[in-house]
Amino acid sequence: MEGNREDVHVGVAKYPERELGTSAQAEKDYVEPPPTRLIEPSEFSSWSFWRAGIAEFFATFLFLYITILTVVGNVDRTSCLGVGIQGIAWAFGGMIFALVYCTAGISGGHINPAVTFGLFLARKVSLPRTLLYMVAQCLGAICGAGVVKGFQKAKFNAAGGGANYVHHGYTIGDGLGAEIVGTFVLVYTVFSATDAKRSARDSHVPLLAPLPIGFAVFLVHLATIPITGTGINPARSLGSAVIYNGDQAWDDHWIFWVGPLIGAALAAFYHQFVIRAIPFH
Repeated sequence: MEGNREDVHVGVAKYPERELGTSAQAEKDYVEPPPTRLIEPSEFSSWSFWRAGIAEFFATFLFLYITILTVVGNVDRTSCLGVGIQGIAWAFGGMIFALVYCTAGISGGHINPAVTFGLFLARKVSLPRTLLYMVAQCLGAICGAGVVKGFQKAKFNAAGGGANYVHHGYTIGDGLGAEIVGTFVLVYTVFSATDAKRSARDSHVPLLAPLPIGFAVFLVHLATIPITGTGINPARSLGSAVIYNGDQAWDDHWIFWVGPLIGAALAAFYHQFVIRAIPFH
């Protein structure tokens, strides 16, 4: 017992109270990026700004092309040729993994207006960049779905263009709730995977950010394809709706904007002010 008391006294003398607990983390081994200005005029004359928008356009184009083509190929569920729900979920999650890995160093690899919106609320991207990304993502999605229809028009129409809608047996509230929670999972994963502290610790493993983001997309699709076909990405929903242009695609379309944007806002608030406890300026 005497030896234990001596050890405690030595420990207290060596590590004063001000250095114990959370205050011991004051010496950071990473740099917290400062909040982005709402409008950064210098962005407009920067090639990297416009290059990032182009990257978002092509990434979302490829995302819709592969994923909607997968959905269309699964239209005949009575045969063994379709990949099933698991295959569709893998297509969505796998493409996000690949595209985030490819474009993260150029645009951040958002590929989703809801992700961009959440990062904007957290002051990680400026307003002009947010608008540029959202427009580029929506245009890329429309073009991607259009190419799929050009290749397989009959199957595309038979599959309803892969458009999102609230499926039979579920209510509007069910669909909205699924989109809010699903997008929360995705955007919260994005925040956690790209956190400055985690990035500093895991910088030697470049796959660690895209992998959990893609896996989150995969899991959310497994859970919510039976409910809404899984939106969690307003550009993806818009692209299919515009090219298919059927009543079914437009009747519930608002859900696939309102739900993801609410989910993204909740995830941004939770991560920034609850998990990271970053003060609001």
